[in-house]
Amino acid sequence: MQATSQARLQIHFCVLLWGFTAILGKLITLPALPLVWWRMLLVTAALLLMPRVWRGLRAMPARLRWAYAGIGVLVSLHWLTFYAAIKLANASVGATCIALGPVFLAFVEPWIARRRFDPRELLVGAAVVPGVAMVVDGVPHGMRLGIAVGVLSALFVALFGSLNKRLVEHGDPLTVTCIELGTGTAFLTLLAPLLPHTGAAFVLPDTHDALLLLALAFGCTLLPFALALVALRHLSAFGTQMVTNLEPVYAIVLAMLLLGEQRQLDGWFYGGVAVILVAVFAHPLLGRRQRPAEQPELLGTTESHNIVE
Repeated sequence: MQATSQARLQIHFCVLLWGFTAILGKLITLPALPLVWWRMLLVTAALLLMPRVWRGLRAMPARLRWAYAGIGVLVSLHWLTFYAAIKLANASVGATCIALGPVFLAFVEPWIARRRFDPRELLVGAAVVPGVAMVVDGVPHGMRLGIAVGVLSALFVALFGSLNKRLVEHGDPLTVTCIELGTGTAFLTLLAPLLPHTGAAFVLPDTHDALLLLALAFGCTLLPFALALVALRHLSAFGTQMVTNLEPVYAIVLAMLLLGEQRQLDGWFYGGVAVILVAVFAHPLLGRRQRPAEQPELLGTTESHNIVE
């Protein structure tokens, strides 16, 4: 019981750290593309210093490496659209949109995993619609493009989350994360010249942004990754998912306390957030299945959503 309680506290701490990613994304003055490029590069470089990662790379078949590399492209597009949504709107809006990831997953996973669609998942998707409508009505008109980009980011979460789930048993999670983020870094390097008004990916951050990028890469990515790897040994998949679903709540509360974003948004927004979160929490409750926690296949590539789903 003591180990389980400690593990539960660790997961809550990890989710709190993941909640800070939206805050740091707003505080960092770099545009979305160089912000994501630096974050992915820093994490990849740190992982390449670990002998365990190199052993995993040598043991992994080339075909599987290419599969994870393809998923890494989706990961980079997720992070790019996530931080673009924060730049176009604010941290609360970005976190709320990412809360839609499990809803998209309910529709995408049956298609990718080739399993039958569960009608209960349709109910969860339908329940989210009024919440999204309330969120749109509750933000200034100038932020609505940020909502659209944030919803796209949630769709990318569902896509690469489902693909990672199919392959999770075939690779060490640290090695998988290194391949995906390394590929994502290379993809963004090639993508940068093709995107108008984004600037080069190789923008050197000033001291302020450099310190925040280090906090983002190591404090909000690698540290919770390591803590969660240990904690998941003592928790069920269901219990972990219920905790990680709290991430948008932590992010929105932090945005209110640290950025004062409640002054930009009205009651309709927060009412919509409540509706979306009820649907997200209802999803695992409708199909609750107690089982051992699986490897945290998404820990290094998204903040926390569905890390063991």
